Amino acid sequence: MHRVASAGNTSNSVRARKEKRLTYVVNDADDTKHCAGVNCLALLKSSSPGGCEYLFTGSRDGTLKRWALAEDGATCCATFESHVDWVNDTVLTGNNTLVSCSSDTTVKVWNGLSEGSCIRTLRQHSDYVTCLASAEKNSNVVASAGLGGEVYIWDLEGALAPTTKSSDATEEDCSNGVSGSGSSLPITSIRPNSSSNNISLHTQSQGYIPVSAKGHKESVYALAMNDSGSLLVSGGTEKVVRVWDPRTGSKNMKLKGHTDNIRALLLDSTGRFCLSGSSDSMIRLWDLGQQRCVHSYAVHTDSVWALASTPTFSHVYSGGKDLSMYLTDLATRESVLLCTKDLPILQLALHGDSMWVATTDSSVHKWPAEAHNPQKVFERGGSFLAGNLSFSRARVSLEGSTPVPVYKEPSFSIYGTPGIVQHEILNNRRHVLTKDTAGTVKLWEITRGAVIQNYGEVSFDKKKEELFEMVSVPAWFTVDTRLGSLAVHLDTPQCFSAEMYSADLNIPGKPEDDKVNLARETLKGLLVHWLIKRRQKFGSQSSINGEVPSGKDVSTRILTASRVELDGNADNESAVFPPFEFSVASPPSIMTEVSQSGPWRKKIIDLDGTEDEKDMPWWVIDCVMNNRLPPRENSKCSFYLHPCEGSTVQILTQGKLNAPRILRIHKVINYVIEKMVLDKPLDSVNSDVTFAPGMHGATGGDGSFRTGPKPWQKLKPSIEILCNTQVLSPDTSLATVRAYIWKKPEDLVLNYRVLPSK
Repeated sequence: MHRVASAGNTSNSVRARKEKRLTYVVNDADDTKHCAGVNCLALLKSSSPGGCEYLFTGSRDGTLKRWALAEDGATCCATFESHVDWVNDTVLTGNNTLVSCSSDTTVKVWNGLSEGSCIRTLRQHSDYVTCLASAEKNSNVVASAGLGGEVYIWDLEGALAPTTKSSDATEEDCSNGVSGSGSSLPITSIRPNSSSNNISLHTQSQGYIPVSAKGHKESVYALAMNDSGSLLVSGGTEKVVRVWDPRTGSKNMKLKGHTDNIRALLLDSTGRFCLSGSSDSMIRLWDLGQQRCVHSYAVHTDSVWALASTPTFSHVYSGGKDLSMYLTDLATRESVLLCTKDLPILQLALHGDSMWVATTDSSVHKWPAEAHNPQKVFERGGSFLAGNLSFSRARVSLEGSTPVPVYKEPSFSIYGTPGIVQHEILNNRRHVLTKDTAGTVKLWEITRGAVIQNYGEVSFDKKKEELFEMVSVPAWFTVDTRLGSLAVHLDTPQCFSAEMYSADLNIPGKPEDDKVNLARETLKGLLVHWLIKRRQKFGSQSSINGEVPSGKDVSTRILTASRVELDGNADNESAVFPPFEFSVASPPSIMTEVSQSGPWRKKIIDLDGTEDEKDMPWWVIDCVMNNRLPPRENSKCSFYLHPCEGSTVQILTQGKLNAPRILRIHKVINYVIEKMVLDKPLDSVNSDVTFAPGMHGATGGDGSFRTGPKPWQKLKPSIEILCNTQVLSPDTSLATVRAYIWKKPEDLVLNYRVLPSK
């Protein structure tokens, strides 16, 4: 499992937190398909004959999807998008309540039959939440566990009930309890319990605290619960199965036998028998009444990651790292290879006489399983007797031969799209080159989240070399692909360090010399829908005194002039320039680390305008609403300008000059020309020199480099600018010269010379 910076419990921290980052996720693929491995499955079976059945899939792309199942196919009818990292497990409880857990440290509760409504976010965990368990006959009980070693048992009726906490509560107040998602859906209509179709609303004076099962000192990877919710088992890196009373969190027993991490657990309906799968490649059957292992099954040749049983708990289906799914008779120890995959198997879900199989691929496949008459599978031949010591015994029992799978092809597949696995940010800091699992190489324009070139299956490294540009632009964003798509991270103030001239961005109707801040315009493009809806709701006034308006009347941060600076080119308009227009057909998602509700994710077109400082970083809101940028690092480049050695050309200046890093060399040429025209009488200029019209430039008394129109019009000499004896292209910026040609820590030195006439 991957590791990223945890967004977990910070309630005990007294250190000042750095400013929250904003992340946007772009994807050109079909939004109805996953673009990364599917970690978990859950089936919602119809209670009436002929009713619709649904499959829920949770993916490493951070989303869950609901698929309406039919005999001839499956249709994606909803995407559940709120997690900001891998979805690791999901369970269904009651009639339609979906619970999911994620590497973003949260557990989220959803209305499973909605269009993707997150009801509540549960934030008790301090690290990745890896697994869940629910009780078939007690819809209120769900357990969660993760890498922090914590095991929590949630009473959903209590967890979903409204609290009396003020909406102005701080993150510290809410980080150990339950937080709302901003959804206005009434939870009374979607949270059934065991005795009623509606939960009874009651007010809590304190935030809800789940039952804690304390005992694990290391990571937990597997949970299981019996039908009534009276028994819970857990396992992880400590190599033991722990048995708990979920009503009190007390530990009943500890079962030893596995020699490596426990990765999968399964309880029978009564809670007497438990099956465990481990990284030691073994499956073990435990009699909890006798508190001992009664059988061990050496079927796999590598880690066992997934288990499912027939309805009578007489046979077990198992899959794992060895790419294989086996069916094993728990009584006779007879085992058969059902199918093999191209990738490791992560989870299994039995659906009638079929089995849904999830792998590290973005597609999900359904295979025949014969769960109601497993003997049919064994009659087809190819079975063997499972060993009982280790995977080496399994190999011996197979007499060195590789078993032949009973089924060659799945009966049905729900296909995903290839996920991005490799990326390179190009030097222009607007384009990113990517390669996906299908080997396709694409070029993205980050400022509008679009693919501008699909190169097909070509060499990534060769294409990267072809696209190399000798240009230096500050690193104003970072990228990762852990979700199978491009996640672009913006952190203040460094994200505001990159500027370009409007001429280089081909912005029509804007003066060519206007400087465009890439992050500011990108944020305006991302949040244009939010800003329009916000102004519709709360009016178009923008605060003059620096206070960010809030629809929830919770703005507590006053942004003073000492903390921010107005962009010199800001005009307080919300117009979005073409290079920063994001697609509405395939809109990116915004992800933030908010102060109350935990990590948060939503498509830009789904923002309703009520989101404020509690949902998005304050610096983002201030930039978009007020066109203000936080204080930034010096964007100037200092340099000396001298005539070439041995030249008889006059010395124009002795001091140091300052100019924007993006200033082009042709501006320096114009500056030299104008200084020469100004400082040297016209009749003293050599009549053999070629004259050409040019742009004007001047240096102020403070040594800064400025440009502007002059009231005269004269013929001017042609000039070349050099650095380290290399003639510079007029289109090269000062930053590029310094990075690729000067390559020294000292101030840049440029030389100029007059070109002879032709």
